[in-house]
Amino acid sequence: MTARAGLRDIEARHPALRGEKSAMQTIRIKTGSSGPPDGTETEPRPSRRDLSPLLAGAASAVAAVGAVLAFTGSASPLRGPLTLFFLLTAPATAIAHALRGLDPFGRTVAAVAGAIAVNMLVAQGMLAVHRWSVRGGVAAVTVISALVFLPALLRRLRDRT
Repeated sequence: MTARAGLRDIEARHPALRGEKSAMQTIRIKTGSSGPPDGTETEPRPSRRDLSPLLAGAASAVAAVGAVLAFTGSASPLRGPLTLFFLLTAPATAIAHALRGLDPFGRTVAAVAGAIAVNMLVAQGMLAVHRWSVRGGVAAVTVISALVFLPALLRRLRDRT
């Protein structure tokens, strides 16, 4: 019977009996209010997700300029860096698109490693047959990247319907 008396004592001291809120009722969930404290609305800031398509488009444009400079044989000082950017991003993008099921970090690592492997295999193959050229290397990497990218793209388009 003493246990019941102790329980009744705890119940008797409960804040709800005096009209107050208990400790659990006063805990509030903090919202991520990014606006000013006066309650006025501000222009929403762009998030990282909003910038991803813009950055992807800019990278595609830079890579395309690198491929064009390599094919035309331009004497521009940007030819080397932009061609290298194309040679890394074209196969990496194709491989990353084919590996949609992986988490982003794993997909990035696999895509970069695959891009380096594709470039090394193309260079080794061209050197083995004594047909090394910059234009040929860029063309071979472009064809291999397209062959990796197109089945994944067709599968994705087929799954939409």
